[in-house]
Amino acid sequence: MHFAYSPRTEALRQQLRHFMDEHVVPRIGAWHQAVGAGQFPVPFMTDLKALARSEGLWNLFLPALGADEPGTRLSNLEYAPLAEIMGRVSWASEVFNCNAPDTGNMELLHLFATPQQRARWLLPLLDGEMRSAFAMTEPDVPSSDASNIQTLIRREGDEYVINGRKWFITNASHPDCKLLIVMGKTDPDADAHQQQSMLLVPFDTPGVELLRNIPVMNHIAPEGHSELLLRNVRVPASNLLGEEGAGFMMAQARLGPGRVHHCMRSIGMAELALELMVERCQERKAFGKYLHQYANIGDWIAESRIEIEQARLLVLKTAWMIDEVGAKAARKEIAMIKALVPGMHTRVVDRAMQVYGAMGLTPDTPLADMWTTGRALRFADGPDQVHLRSIARLELKASAITRGATAVYLTPFGKD
Repeated sequence: MHFAYSPRTEALRQQLRHFMDEHVVPRIGAWHQAVGAGQFPVPFMTDLKALARSEGLWNLFLPALGADEPGTRLSNLEYAPLAEIMGRVSWASEVFNCNAPDTGNMELLHLFATPQQRARWLLPLLDGEMRSAFAMTEPDVPSSDASNIQTLIRREGDEYVINGRKWFITNASHPDCKLLIVMGKTDPDADAHQQQSMLLVPFDTPGVELLRNIPVMNHIAPEGHSELLLRNVRVPASNLLGEEGAGFMMAQARLGPGRVHHCMRSIGMAELALELMVERCQERKAFGKYLHQYANIGDWIAESRIEIEQARLLVLKTAWMIDEVGAKAARKEIAMIKALVPGMHTRVVDRAMQVYGAMGLTPDTPLADMWTTGRALRFADGPDQVHLRSIARLELKASAITRGATAVYLTPFGKD
């Protein structure tokens, strides 16, 4: 087993890190000022995207990228360490057209779109000309199980009619969001996992109403985690993505690589938090000693490094498995990283906030925003408990093959 990145991946890591240091990090302050002044998208984003594309740092996430499509074809394992670097700045992924949820939506369109759908929606997304949203989760049901969704999709002649309410729809408040991929039920009487379908809904379709941009931990994301009302929304039957009843399957296909992306960006934030903590504890004194000279601070540094390294190795293994055997065969590993990484993220950032004291609660550092992101990720793409349940079920299922074999390790007093 080789733990080093390939020469190609290492070269891209160096190139991306240089781009971030030269063009992204110096604009962090300008980004916050622009957003605070109500300018979104920020005025320099178009130029940054053009520069990134000219340097070949574009659409790095899509392994099946065609020869005639813009971008760099990377495997999940090759892309993972690049996502980590992008994750150090919350808005950096957009510079490289690698931002969620557009990445997952492009993957869905790549897999299931008709030629007409590809031309209308996929190509503009690959070119970074528009944004999109994935409308699945709903306020009235536990949407971590997509079979619970209540939005109804009814066929009327050559049209589908959609009625429902969606929330926490990332990107829905972005001014450039032109497309909703809406998941709803076309056949509520079918098997639980064959009731759902996906439709391509232009955002400006009559009946699509943006109700609010929901604050997360009292923080407003400019692109939005929004609530939508879909009231008698009509789209042509040709806007069906894939086949009727295949929505649940497509949603699962979308989530595998996306969870690797989320987790590696999360690890990037944890890595930055650790770097900030190490810097601070060597500069700050309390009661006549540098902070790192206190045992608990030293323990926090060591524990953070251990936890980050453990998490990174498991995520890289998961990315490798998706490449080698597919997301379905790697479903336990995908659940494991999703349950593991956000908790690690928030622990490391919380330690760094404690080392910074009151300053760690302010916008003077990125720590408060990173903590909020990590806490939200414990729900995004399914809460921790759902993933833990899935892991336990897979372990119990696997044990059925060898059940009873461990009895040889028990003493006579431990046997029935």
